[in-house]
Amino acid sequence: MFNWAKQQLANVAGTPEPVYGPSAVRSVAKQAETTPYTEVSRNHLKWDAMDSTCVETQIFYLFAPTGHIAWVQVIYSNVVGIKTTCQFNTKIFYPKSEKKENLFCSDPLKDIDFNEDKTSFYAENLAVELSEDGKSYTIKSMVNDKSIVNVTISQESPGYLVGEDGKTYYGTNPKEPWGFIKHAFWPRNTVEGSIVTKDGPVDFKGKALFIHANQAMKPHHAAGKWTFADFQGDHYSAIMMEYITPPSYGSTKITLGGLVKDGEIICANASGTVTHTKTKGDSVNDWPEPESAKFEWIGKAKDGKDVSAVIDGPLDERLDRVDVMAHVPGFVKQIVAASAGTKPYIYQYSPGKSSLKIKVGDEEVVEEGVLYAEATFICA
Repeated sequence: MFNWAKQQLANVAGTPEPVYGPSAVRSVAKQAETTPYTEVSRNHLKWDAMDSTCVETQIFYLFAPTGHIAWVQVIYSNVVGIKTTCQFNTKIFYPKSEKKENLFCSDPLKDIDFNEDKTSFYAENLAVELSEDGKSYTIKSMVNDKSIVNVTISQESPGYLVGEDGKTYYGTNPKEPWGFIKHAFWPRNTVEGSIVTKDGPVDFKGKALFIHANQAMKPHHAAGKWTFADFQGDHYSAIMMEYITPPSYGSTKITLGGLVKDGEIICANASGTVTHTKTKGDSVNDWPEPESAKFEWIGKAKDGKDVSAVIDGPLDERLDRVDVMAHVPGFVKQIVAASAGTKPYIYQYSPGKSSLKIKVGDEEVVEEGVLYAEATFICA
């Protein structure tokens, strides 16, 4: 009971959490030991829309053959049950040949609503709708006239969540966790449609990744560091999401990986590894900005064959460095800033063509494709 009270104080006042240690984390990796992954159904895609502290998001990463990369995102945030805000973000990274600055739009949403089973999200000038068969999303937005979105993302392969429910739980009493992080992935999809900017439409007919995630507690209490990689090739897609808890939860590392070929999941589990093989100090803050990284997928195929895959190399010049605190509402900023040492930055990369080396049993393949990667630092 005392631990619960301390946790509530940390939630409300923004104070640092007590040190609970790794025993207060039930990693989804434990589930994955017996159930490596579960295919995503329509039921897994329902919005939780919690009335307690959470940051829930749906994000769609778009990759055009022209070299344009974009993401569109809905964020539903609740701060300790006091106030709920929703935001719609779009970002376009232009090919270097176009010599254009990134386009980023972030807008608060009004008149939030969901459909009956909470699989579609609506707001003024925005609709994010899941199809009846649960295999495609259509996103239409006129929230910002600098970035008018009309795209449809359709599955090429099944979606997955690691383990049975995709959740890592937090709390000293396993029967009554006080928070969780969950992820559901659609790793390989096609996209049709465009984002219309002031300079005209950008056609995004190509590949896409979709992630539905919820951090059902304060984000800087749930994880202090994140690394994310999304590889899209002609036949293979490889997704890696790693987060490391703050020291209050023993700096526990959770790594979610999935490898897909065409319409089939080869493997998905919590057994991969992420290594920043070369870093440099950032003069703007004290974070070790990665310059090179190694992503490794390790698992078993359905037929029992050993599976391994690796991307290893330089990340090249970053696409952007995002000061997260510059883009959050003022009341959120005040609460987050109350936790000493919290200074979230996101580093974003796409090093042009990258190589994914895959081995399934005795068969080895190398696929060229596009890599998009992020490294996020929130707290030490």
